[in-house]
Amino acid sequence: MDLVLDLESGPVYELQKLGPGEWRSPTNPDLCCIYRVPNSMYQMSPEAYTPQLVLIGPLHHSLKSPAFKSRGNITNRKLMGYLNMEEQKKIYLAGFTRRFEGEKIIDTFRNIIKEDEVIIRASYSESTAWIESEDFVEMILQDSVFIIELMLRNYATEKDKIGDHLMDEPCLEITIKGDLILLENQLPYFILEKLFDPVVQTLNPNQTLCQLVINYFRRDLENTKICGQKKFRHFTDLVRCVRVEGKFPKYEYEDFQPSYKIHNINAHKLDNGGVKFKPTENAFPVLVAFNPKSGCLAIPHFKADDSVELTIRNIMALEQCHYPYEAHVCSYIIFLDFLIDTDKDVELLVEKGIITNLLGNHGVVAKMVNRLCLGVPEDGAYYSRIAKQVRDYYNSEYNKSRTILKRVYCSDLWSGIATVGATFLLLLTLIQTVTSVIEVLSKK
Repeated sequence: MDLVLDLESGPVYELQKLGPGEWRSPTNPDLCCIYRVPNSMYQMSPEAYTPQLVLIGPLHHSLKSPAFKSRGNITNRKLMGYLNMEEQKKIYLAGFTRRFEGEKIIDTFRNIIKEDEVIIRASYSESTAWIESEDFVEMILQDSVFIIELMLRNYATEKDKIGDHLMDEPCLEITIKGDLILLENQLPYFILEKLFDPVVQTLNPNQTLCQLVINYFRRDLENTKICGQKKFRHFTDLVRCVRVEGKFPKYEYEDFQPSYKIHNINAHKLDNGGVKFKPTENAFPVLVAFNPKSGCLAIPHFKADDSVELTIRNIMALEQCHYPYEAHVCSYIIFLDFLIDTDKDVELLVEKGIITNLLGNHGVVAKMVNRLCLGVPEDGAYYSRIAKQVRDYYNSEYNKSRTILKRVYCSDLWSGIATVGATFLLLLTLIQTVTSVIEVLSKK
């Protein structure tokens, strides 16, 4: 049976048993935080939301059965990967048991999970009723211990090989880190903390689970202040939290205009129209700002590398499901899409220090940014007001004329000197002419 907390009275009641992929109804907004990616977004890039190696939690639990049935079929590499990782979970469970001297800790973990089973199930937007209680507890146990043991080993690993595929093969490590960020592949963070703190932390009181997580995802989490400032619900939520730090302005509903109303001017045109681009200092936050007087547009830095599309896509999916009225990362990407049409726009933003292109081809970055917004609702964007201010600044004839004069006559030091010299000569000529006219008139 699927157990759900009643939102008003608080008692637990039973729902009709549902199958994989079917929604829970109703969900508890205070607990539900792990979702299936909306189809409109999933269809744009299925591989960005699908685990490549490791299956975590119930949303992909049904894939384990075909993986076990495919044993020996080396032509299906994905199912073989799932199968190998399920075996690796058992190896890590045994290693974790040895690390903490016996089965007692595993029994303790199992009891903790059993006590919180209802809350864990309520963390998912889909029904988990098709997984029996005993199997559900065992799944959460294996996945939780796997994640904790993986991060403990990663923290302690040196450069020498240790006979562990996941530690010795960097390509596997990169793939697993990507899998652990996927929205559909999450465990609620509270259960990891609840297992780690009273038991694992006893060996090293100064080491917290959050520190292990930050160390493991350090490539995606350059800002470690998140530990003490915000509580995150799972790893996808964590990589979003580091991007939405800071105080965002509160805009009224009428300020949220559909993006098609503002997407008609790109970065190259804006630069020619006098808009000045500068990167913000912080590494990740997505707060955009514009000064209508100076025409300065401050944009957070965007690092285009091999992993950014997967990370951003899953953050955007989380925002559409869980933070629809605080979709700040979605709005930031929509604003980048507003600026970027071609490789020339990317080249300009790279020159301004706003984009770091580690993919090589500027056209690849432009295509990626443009595709990130596909499938995202077009009913409004957080930075619509700023986009309108930028467009109005660009459309100002005064600003255009001033920019043209500056670029033609003062584009560099020598052009500026020549312009000043020519102006000085023109004034001297004008003065001489006026003086001559006065002399002629005075003789009369």
